[in-house]
Amino acid sequence: MTNKTVAANSENLHEALTLEQQQQLLEKYDIESNQRNPQNIMKHFIYFGLLAFTLFQVYTAIFGQFPAQIQRTVHIGFALTFVFLLFPASRKLSKSSIPFYDYILALFAIFVGSYWVLNYERLVQSLGQLETLDFIVGLLAIIIVLEGARRAVGLPIAIIAGMFLLYAFYGPYMPEFMAHRGQSLDSIVNLMFFSTDGILGTPLAVSSTFIFAFLLFGAFLVKTGVGEYFNDLAISVAGKLVGGPAKVAIFSSALQGTISGSSVANVVTSGAYTIPMMKRLGYNKNFAGAVEASASTGGQLMPPIMGAAAFLMVEFIGRGVTYWDIAKAAAIPAVLYFAGIWIMTHFEAKRLGLRGLTDEEMPDRSNVLKKIYLLVPIVLIIVLMMSGVPVIHSALYGILACIIVGFINPDVKFGFKEIVDGLVDGARSALAVAAATACAGIIVGVVVKTGLGLSLANSLVKLAGGSIIITLFFVMIASLILGMGAPTTANYVITSTIAAPAIIALLAPDVPASAAPIIVVLSAHFFVFYFGIIADITPPVALAAFAASGISGGDPIRTGVNSAKLAIAAFIIPYMIIFSPALLMIDVTVWQIGWVVFTALMGMIAIGVGVIGYWYRPVNWMERIVLLAAGLAMIYPESMSDTLGLIAFGIMFVIQWMTKNKETTSKVAVS
Repeated sequence: MTNKTVAANSENLHEALTLEQQQQLLEKYDIESNQRNPQNIMKHFIYFGLLAFTLFQVYTAIFGQFPAQIQRTVHIGFALTFVFLLFPASRKLSKSSIPFYDYILALFAIFVGSYWVLNYERLVQSLGQLETLDFIVGLLAIIIVLEGARRAVGLPIAIIAGMFLLYAFYGPYMPEFMAHRGQSLDSIVNLMFFSTDGILGTPLAVSSTFIFAFLLFGAFLVKTGVGEYFNDLAISVAGKLVGGPAKVAIFSSALQGTISGSSVANVVTSGAYTIPMMKRLGYNKNFAGAVEASASTGGQLMPPIMGAAAFLMVEFIGRGVTYWDIAKAAAIPAVLYFAGIWIMTHFEAKRLGLRGLTDEEMPDRSNVLKKIYLLVPIVLIIVLMMSGVPVIHSALYGILACIIVGFINPDVKFGFKEIVDGLVDGARSALAVAAATACAGIIVGVVVKTGLGLSLANSLVKLAGGSIIITLFFVMIASLILGMGAPTTANYVITSTIAAPAIIALLAPDVPASAAPIIVVLSAHFFVFYFGIIADITPPVALAAFAASGISGGDPIRTGVNSAKLAIAAFIIPYMIIFSPALLMIDVTVWQIGWVVFTALMGMIAIGVGVIGYWYRPVNWMERIVLLAAGLAMIYPESMSDTLGLIAFGIMFVIQWMTKNKETTSKVAVS
């Protein structure tokens, strides 16, 4: 089924959003999509400039990278040049023309991006002794990185990075638990641009290698029609089930998450079809938007890409942890997240008596099955990485597979022009990520240089009185706040740098963080990663919920509240990871994994029934309390609590089953 067919089916249920309306929503709620559309010669300059950016990245991916400082400065030089040419300083400014000052900023970006290339030998041999011009260039680099991140990512990350720079300078004047000796302006500039601990640090290193390759892979997946196929496949699998459109949204968003690094983009892409269908079949507009928002946000938690955060985790954790370790560890928590949303929407659909799609509203399943080959690039990448092929080479093979699939797929126009367009689109999608990771490098550099991470960790643990539950609660709140309005990559960098050390310090108090057990470090990073991501559906910011309400016509805050309720699993899973690291599939048996997953799923069913208030019949308030308690008991990883929870759950199941016709009987008697 083609995109036009999907749209036609959607229009039979409710007016589907046009591509123009989708773009308007993206520009309103997703700052990365708020780009200019220059005409005439600049249009061609930007097109071929972005193509050159991609060719540089592909060349280094195939033939090997340049020295770190050169690789990363060229990468950020390219990115910032086009950030200033494509992203206006304000949303109110013209989208068709480029003001003179942005040309100047673009020239500054080119100058900064080429400085290490032109002066590599001298700078390496200078051992940190900066000349006047070096200092000016380094200071300029900091300024344009902050401004580039503000434009392409948003004001919050620029403010946070600016505050960290001030903290580095004014360290002696800070409160005692945060105080340090302070850094001179020379040393700050040196750290930020003339070392690999600041702007040119680990986040930008990952952006200039792995992340770019996978963003390019995602761009080619879209070109070859895989994104549209996800919608078709989701409707074929879940469309006829109870409350089918809601389950289509969940399934489609989980798949879309493999090619998108943005919750908002996921919402608009799949929600343009699923939200109108849900509304037409009886879902409240706030609930319909919430289903899409919560499911689309979960796409960032779904392996293999996880909004590019998986690659950052590998570098941040280090110590032999591979990309495949991260993807494997993320699998069960991601499945539990989507299972939780599925369960909640299922009981809501039963409560409202909502039907699935009819045969006339369904796509031709045989036609959908014929196109299963469109999933080959994704399957190939997973198989290659499981086989030990380097991640960046796996991405290149995946791109090659996309090109082959594009030529085979009869429903898309695919030729040399589309290949070049895919190369350009990949570079365009990398601009905001590069700006975000460069800005996040400022934060990481200050934390490492001043020891702030350890100071905050110790202070947080002390404030919580050494209680693990209270410490985790504080870290959860901090991660939600730090993650508000930030894209996935920057989100993870910030939360893992500032919040994760507190959990590591608590769980491994007698060893330095660098020597903490891998399972402890991994659990801490997943904890903050989850809460940073679900900030997108947590009011009052809740960007994904706001975007969904723009499609549904609902109230943004109510949509956000419903999103948080549907994604209640996301508020529970991080605690499960800390208390039951078997979920991460590290050093555990199949039996241990099976038992943890089974009790977790039973617990989520119990919590879902308790929250929605319906199972086989409406659930009264006392039954809801029992089910919520049973659910939490089963989720808590301890044999006694599991046993008690399962017993209570079994009793409630029997009561529901025995009395499931009670409501119908009483209604008949009254009538």
